[in-house]
Amino acid sequence: MEKYQTLEIAQKNPNSPVFYLYLNRPNHRNALSRAFFTEFPKALSSLDQNPDANVIVLTGAGDHFCAGIDLSNLSSVAAESVSGDRGRDGERLRQAIKLMQDAITAIERCRKPVIAAVQGACIGGGIDIVTACDVRYCSRDAFFSVKEVDLAITADLGTLQRLPSIVGYGHALELALTGRRFSGQEAKEVGLVSGVFGSKQELENGVRLVAEGMAAKSPLAVTGTKAVLQRSREMSVEQGLDYVATWNSAMLLSDDLKEAISAHMQKRKPVFAKL
Repeated sequence: MEKYQTLEIAQKNPNSPVFYLYLNRPNHRNALSRAFFTEFPKALSSLDQNPDANVIVLTGAGDHFCAGIDLSNLSSVAAESVSGDRGRDGERLRQAIKLMQDAITAIERCRKPVIAAVQGACIGGGIDIVTACDVRYCSRDAFFSVKEVDLAITADLGTLQRLPSIVGYGHALELALTGRRFSGQEAKEVGLVSGVFGSKQELENGVRLVAEGMAAKSPLAVTGTKAVLQRSREMSVEQGLDYVATWNSAMLLSDDLKEAISAHMQKRKPVFAKL
């Protein structure tokens, strides 16, 4: 597997279709450096194109998930956007922001489900990342903060766009305007995470079972479900129904359908071909 400065890809079980993508700067609480924004979409694309990978678990090395953007990264981006020409400085900064946005959106572009497993801190850019993930879990010691407002920044990497549809507009507005720290249990109560585990080890075990369960299902059905749900966010119900009808007209009559029906009739687990 390709080596990265800020990330690590691991397959804990060589026979498992579950792959792990680690934010891998534990000495910096996995703060997001400039290199991360180049490497992250590449790593996700490689997993997306890997036929052995059906599900991706995204987590942090060490005691924390992510402490947000490395402040030295912000300083360097700002310094490079100062030339004396306000218009051109603004355009350079806009392009730098859009590059970072695109790196986070790579999670949604990935056809395969991405499950966030959060332990410890999940702050600022960490919230941007988890809100782009498909499913989220955390350990009891996890804590969260939409921190940008405390740094005189309007959050610009996806939290303000994605969080309201996950936790509701009112909760999102209160969390973004106060920047306050909230617990894993509160994250569960507002719907940011689907479950809270008692410890980091229990989180790892629980998420592994969820991921293995997803990975055992038809890859065509799983990737189709993710794609249709994402598109449906932008559509009316009528438009969404038309979209999924068109999708299934191309995908429904597959070998996966035959195998699923055969396995059900024979009372055995289905075995699907790689995607």
